[in-house]
Amino acid sequence: MAQFDKRLKNILVKSGRLGAEVADRAMDEATEAERPLADHLIDRELVSEKDLIATVAREINIPPIDLARVHLAEEVLATLPQDLASYYGVLPVSKLGDTLTLAVANPFDILKLDDVKIVTGCEIRPVVSTERAIQRAIAAHYASGSNALEQMMETVVDPEMELTESDLDEDDDALDTQNEDSPVVKLVNLIIFQAIKEKASDIHIEPFEKKLRLRYRLDGVLKEVPMAVPRKMHTAMISRIKIMADLDIAEKRIPQDGKFQLKVESRQIDFRVSTLPTVFGEKAVLRILDTSNLTYKLDSLGFEPFVLARIREAIAAPYGMILVTGPTGSGKSTTLYSAVKEILSIEDNIVTVEDPVEYQVDGVNQVAVNVKRGLTFAAALRSILRQDPDIVMIGEIRDLETVEIAVKAALTGHLVLSTLHTNDAASSITRMVDMGVDPFMIASSVILVSAQRLVRRLCGRCREPIAAPPPERLLEVGFHPEDMPSIALFRPVGCRHCVNGYKGRLALLEAIPMSEEIKRIVIRGGSALDIKAQALTEGMVTLRRAGLMNASKGNTSMEEVLSQTMKDG
Repeated sequence: MAQFDKRLKNILVKSGRLGAEVADRAMDEATEAERPLADHLIDRELVSEKDLIATVAREINIPPIDLARVHLAEEVLATLPQDLASYYGVLPVSKLGDTLTLAVANPFDILKLDDVKIVTGCEIRPVVSTERAIQRAIAAHYASGSNALEQMMETVVDPEMELTESDLDEDDDALDTQNEDSPVVKLVNLIIFQAIKEKASDIHIEPFEKKLRLRYRLDGVLKEVPMAVPRKMHTAMISRIKIMADLDIAEKRIPQDGKFQLKVESRQIDFRVSTLPTVFGEKAVLRILDTSNLTYKLDSLGFEPFVLARIREAIAAPYGMILVTGPTGSGKSTTLYSAVKEILSIEDNIVTVEDPVEYQVDGVNQVAVNVKRGLTFAAALRSILRQDPDIVMIGEIRDLETVEIAVKAALTGHLVLSTLHTNDAASSITRMVDMGVDPFMIASSVILVSAQRLVRRLCGRCREPIAAPPPERLLEVGFHPEDMPSIALFRPVGCRHCVNGYKGRLALLEAIPMSEEIKRIVIRGGSALDIKAQALTEGMVTLRRAGLMNASKGNTSMEEVLSQTMKDG
């Protein structure tokens, strides 16, 4: 959008519609307000919508269109579902043979036009309008309250038609799982497209006795998609997903795992697929691994400055082990990737061993575990250490053999980063002792242990301030007396820009550097409570404390913090 705004400004100045100073000022104002330049100019009455369209059209020699005066046929609108039209900011106007006339606000976005060409299967003839006019026309011409799934369902199956299990196995055009024009294929593609659009991390397709439930995981919480996909579509949908993931479509009695890639808006997105036989048929879960959602910057993860400084100090060390602990889905891998990205340089040989490789990082040698072929974490690590590595990232420490190799690597001049499943930072040290590692080896190799949780971030557009609870209640949950004057709590409300009042997530982290005193506690066999008590005296910020500090700044809600963290002992 920024590139288009610059071109639009230059076109208007070149044509004499705007003076250079007025255009520059309007550009700055639109950028600061985070809104399209065209909308800003029209609202400020610096140029009319009609003149803006005509000027752009004349400059780039593409016909203009007044969407307020155009009648759109239903069969033309059907070439592009409403959600996709709204997402791309385009509108199908007419169709002649294989040529689709498309109203566009940004005719310079060739990638967008290519995507629409692929979706519609038509050659695109663009005509110029504005984003605002296009969205108005979309709302006016598409069926009220309809969305892409509803439109697609009309073509998928006749609601009066009854299908049996044997019918679904037949080569029926409506349920063809390989023909790209098949409604089932289009439906699956659309479900995936909407999940990517909403920034979902997982898609759940769940069969029940009389219905098929579709859910997306958004910011860590499952949300049901408000669309009743016909139960009779279940088998065909699962077969289509299996074909995409190169799984056995005939095998329905055992779980299967696979993966595939799709190109969406000029970027490659990886999907991991898992199927599971249930009482009413196979359930499928698709994990979406979209690298565009990752910034790979430690600054963007939401850590407290004090904690971030400790992380940076640890990853700057020439050798030693750094552990990030927490439950599945707590963002451990993202933190490790971000740490690796921050210290990545041409002078270092960085190698990872993962199960599986979730995100591909340019400049890093990534190895995927393959247990069936004998490539376990331990086996991969042995080979990696013969590859002259400087930095080694281990996706997860699961057994004694892996942790012993990792500890030895850290002691012999390598920086090792890994994850472990424990509840807090102090417990990760005692967990390694329980696995059979000598306490002296742990004290000598580990330079920092940390624990992590993710909490949903409050939407900045709709959050509402709330009256603070009584001081005794605040002290009970973990606030300190000195916090009271600065506490400003907010609650989620919900708007069209967020999901139930939340938008995105931030990470909470507690970190324990291995100080000399903590090393002594580990060597003498101290408990996790002893380690935590010493870390607190050295200034450790606990998970609960980190959460409360974010809640008091309005970054998240008290409910989120209390649900994701334990009260400090």
